[in-house]
Amino acid sequence: MEDESQTILSNSFVMNAGDGPNSYVQNSVYQRGITEAAKVLVSEEIANKLDIQELSLASSEPLRIADLGCSYAPNTIVAIQNIIESIECKFQSHGVISPEFQVFFNDQVTNDFNSLFASLPVGRKYYTAGVPGSFHDRLFPKASLHFVYSSAALLWLSKVPEGVVDRTGPAWNKGRIHYRDAPKEVFEAYSDQFAKDMDSFLKARVKELAPGGLMALVIPASQDVALGSSEVELLGSCLMDMAKMVIFRSFVEFRHKF
Repeated sequence: MEDESQTILSNSFVMNAGDGPNSYVQNSVYQRGITEAAKVLVSEEIANKLDIQELSLASSEPLRIADLGCSYAPNTIVAIQNIIESIECKFQSHGVISPEFQVFFNDQVTNDFNSLFASLPVGRKYYTAGVPGSFHDRLFPKASLHFVYSSAALLWLSKVPEGVVDRTGPAWNKGRIHYRDAPKEVFEAYSDQFAKDMDSFLKARVKELAPGGLMALVIPASQDVALGSSEVELLGSCLMDMAKMVIFRSFVEFRHKF
C-alpha cells in the first residue's frame, strides 16, 4: 500500500497556485461554468433523495460534507454554499432544525490550501478542514461522510497508462496529445486506466459514506466529434514545439556549464 501511494503521489500534478495570470484561479472559467450548470441538478437531488431519517444524526453531530479534488479557486466555495443551502431547505421542509455543518476540502498534498482557506467567506455557516491526499484511496473513517461532492476532477487519471509509455507496445502514442486518429490500443489503455481509477474511487467512498448519505459527481465528457482533428493536431504541435524548446535550452545551459 505504501509503494502504491508513493507512485500515485509522484505522478500527481496540481493546479498552478497563487492569483497570477497563469494561476488556476485566473483560468478556471470553464470549471466555474460546470459548477453553475450543475447547481440546479444537485439541489434537486438533495430535495428528492436525501433521507433525513436514515441519516440518523445525533443531536450534537455535524453533517459532514467533502469536496474531493477541490483545488483552491472560488468554484469550490460556490458549490459548497449551494449544497449547504439545499440541505438546509430539506431540513426546513420537514420541520427539523438544521444541524451544524463540517466541510472537508480535499486535493493533492501540494494543492494551494493556503489560498483556499484565505478566500473562505467571513460568517460562513460551516466548519472547515483540509484533507490532503489522493481521492483514489481512503481519506476518511468508515461511514463518516453524509454528502460527497466532486466536480471536474475525476477525469484526471491517477497515472499515465503503462501501455502509453511503453515505446515497444502498440499503445505508444508518440507525437499525439489525444487518442484521436491513434491506434485503438491507445484508447483502450486510457479507458482501462479510467475504469481502474473509478473502481478504486467508488470502493473507497462506499466505505466512507454514511447510511442515507448522497454523492454527487460532476464529470465533464465530450463526444468524439466535439474536437476536430485539425484543432487537436494544432494544439499538439504547439506543445511539442514548446517541449523541444525547453529540451534545447536545457542542453545549451548544460554545455555552457562545461
